[in-house]
Formats: sequence, structure tokens, C-alpha cells
Amino acid sequence: MDFGFSEEQREVQTLARQILSEEVTPEKLAAFDEFQQERFDADLWQQLVEAGLLGVAVEEAYGGMGFGFTELALFVEELGRSIAPVPVIPHSVTAALTIQQFGSNDLKERLLPAVVNGSGLLSAALVEPNNENPSAPTTTAVAEGDSYRLSGVKTCVPFASSASGVLVGAASDDGVILALVDPKADGVSLEVLEYTTYEPQFEMTLDNVLVSAADIIAGPADGAAALQSAAEHTSAALCAHQVGVTDQAMRMTASYTSERKQFEVPVATFQAVGHRAANMFIDIECLRLNTYQAVSLLDSGTEATTEVQIAKFWAGDVGHRVSYAAQHLHGGTGIDRDYPLWRLCLWARHNETMLGGSVRQLAALGERIVAGEAYCA
Repeated sequence: MDFGFSEEQREVQTLARQILSEEVTPEKLAAFDEFQQERFDADLWQQLVEAGLLGVAVEEAYGGMGFGFTELALFVEELGRSIAPVPVIPHSVTAALTIQQFGSNDLKERLLPAVVNGSGLLSAALVEPNNENPSAPTTTAVAEGDSYRLSGVKTCVPFASSASGVLVGAASDDGVILALVDPKADGVSLEVLEYTTYEPQFEMTLDNVLVSAADIIAGPADGAAALQSAAEHTSAALCAHQVGVTDQAMRMTASYTSERKQFEVPVATFQAVGHRAANMFIDIECLRLNTYQAVSLLDSGTEATTEVQIAKFWAGDVGHRVSYAAQHLHGGTGIDRDYPLWRLCLWARHNETMLGGSVRQLAALGERIVAGEAYCA
């Protein structure tokens, strides 16, 4: 039995790598440093639209390629390798996959074609202050006929100011709902957050915001499941992004140590350097295996909470260890802002902490084991 990726899956990854390697350069990324401008490359976004990659996991009926989450994760891995300035994870993973799985036919027909052709940008608000469980939001939803009024605070909402809609979870008297909120609607206010990755992030405050029935993605019956699915797919996508980030940092380090000489020989020939680089490789391969185990289960519709938590734990620890080793083997060059490694290290840290770092994942997994929800007959 072949457990490798199929030819079609590799073709998606190769297409993404070709576009991103040509279009994303350190010089272009430098233009977004220190918030000189919004970290969004509109020309690259349009190229991804034309290549069909934004809709790689969207059904063909809505203009997409009709592939699954595995192909989308391979695309996201390449985004991590290049740290491309485009919001594919919130747009194509968190929002599009959730709408496709839980939204009504009318909602899918209205939103998914815009996801594919790039005419609408979607984002998602999965994080709340002092709340570690995305599927149990503290934001409230009060029923008003078939509509709801939402109140609460969301944080770390990417690209909220330029999004046409933001996925928002809220707790009603009957259960959790998942709604699409217009960030320009009455009662919505956005506060800019300065992020070390320079990605546009916002705190989103909702004050009695009216959301019509047409914009409810999942009602009280399946809202918690929809939010959990959105969070797990996003976590797995962050792990895939981390695979790309750390793999690129390792390859950059291997190239540097092969060229950097000491005592007239490349430092890569030193045993200690070789051991450190080998540990980086082993770490990344372990992260890759755990990530695509979680991705494949989610892709098949199988319960994957345990595997996602394990993958996210690895994403945090591997990101930390690979960043440290890459900086160590580069010496002072690694922290030189004219050299591109520092950007990869910042994104490794972002992927580590977003939606819970290693300690939080391990604690959550331990609680589930004690409760008999994981690793039990």
C-alpha cells in the first residue's frame, strides 16, 4: 500500500511552489516590514486566483478544483515555505471549508464562488480574550425572530478591515451559533493590533450587532460542532504552514553552513554542526508525519481531535527548536535584518502560539485521556 501523496496532490504542491518561489522574494517582503504598508500582495493574490489555488478544496459546483483538505494543506505548506503575504488560511481554510461543510445551499452559492474568484475576502474570529476554547465562545447571541444580535469581543482577527465577512461564534440560550458578520456593520468596531509578523490583525468588538438568518452558517443544533471543525482545520493548517517555515529555515541553514568556512573548511563538515542539522531534519519530519496524519483524518471526515492536538504540540516544539538551532548555526548572520532568516523565526513563533502552544495542547490532551476520550478502548 502506498502511503505517499498522489500525483495530483504533488501537482498542486508543485504549482503552488512555482508561483510562490517566483513571486515572493526577500526584497518584496521587506516592503511590508515595520508596517510600512498592509501585508497583502494583491498581485500575488490574483495569480493564486488565476491558478485556481484559492478554491483548491472548494467543490466544482462552486467553481473550485474539487480537491480536499490534503491538497489545500500542501498549498499552505508552500505558503509557509515562502511566508507569502496572503491570507489563505482564514480565507480558504477556516471560512471556506466551514461554509462548505455546514452552510446552507443558498449561503454556499452566494459565498463560495467569491472565495474562488477572489472577489470577496473572508476571515474568521476564533480567538477571544481569556478564553482557550473556540467552540465555547463567551460572545453572546440573543435571538430576535430568525435573526440574532451579537455582543462580545474577538481578538487576533486577521484582515478584518478588508474582509467582506468574518466568521463569528456566539453562545445563545439554545446553544452555540456560527454567523457571518460584516465588519462594516453597525455595532462593529475594529482596533488595530500590531503583530510581530506584520500581518494585519484586529480586535473586533461587537455591540448588539444584528445578523440576519441568511448569514447564519450553523444554528444552535450544530454550531459548536462547526466551530470545533473550523478550529481543528485551522490548527492543522497552521501545522502545515509550520512544516514549510521550519523546512525552509533548515534548508537555509544547510546552505549557509556549506558555504561558511572556518579553518579553511565548511562549518557543515564539523561533527557538532552535522548533529545539530540532523536533529532539525528529524524534528521536521516528525512534524510532517503528525501534521498529515491529522490532515488526512480531517479530510476523510474522521474524528481527529487527538491527532490535531498532537500535531499542534509538535508544531510548537519543533518551531522553537528549529528556530533556535538555525540561529545558532548561522551565528550573528541569523539575526541580521538584511538576511531573511529572522522572518521565518517570527512566523515559527506565530504558528506555535496561535490557537494554543505546546503546553496548552499537552494539557488538553491529558484532560481528554483522563476523561477516557483519547487512547481508550
